[in-house]
Amino acid sequence: MKHTAFIALGANLGEPLPMLRWATQEVGRLGELVGVSRLYRTAPVGGPPGQPDYLNAALKLETTFSPTELLNALHAIEARAGRERHERWEARVLDLDLILFDDLVSDTGPLLPHPRAWERAFVLAPLADLDPLRKHPRTGETVADALARAEQGGLEVMLETC
Repeated sequence: MKHTAFIALGANLGEPLPMLRWATQEVGRLGELVGVSRLYRTAPVGGPPGQPDYLNAALKLETTFSPTELLNALHAIEARAGRERHERWEARVLDLDLILFDDLVSDTGPLLPHPRAWERAFVLAPLADLDPLRKHPRTGETVADALARAEQGGLEVMLETC
């Protein structure tokens, strides 16, 4: 059975643009990549001070993986990219977050939808490129409506895509 997953990508260490392009290809191997957002430059949210800006994007993937299998595969891609986890919201060479998986709601295993996605413009803007009318499975709020109310300071559309 095919499932639809939305994945957020971010990077702010090393060479973020080549990293996000590589990650897009790697995620594409987990199913059929049916959507790639524009690329956004964003100011860091939370975490240690003095971090460089992030590059962010989102992908829409059709996959036969379960949510747990997909999340494990995303973590494996992060590990191959050299990601190390030391501090919450720290600068990173690659961040892959499973934002939505079909209309699944889960408070265990992979948390779905991603708990903070509907609060963050750096997630919502790329998602809006892919499916602005996609609804939050719990609240019914669309991506476009959430983006309209989200704080968008430091969010800049880049001309390049992943």
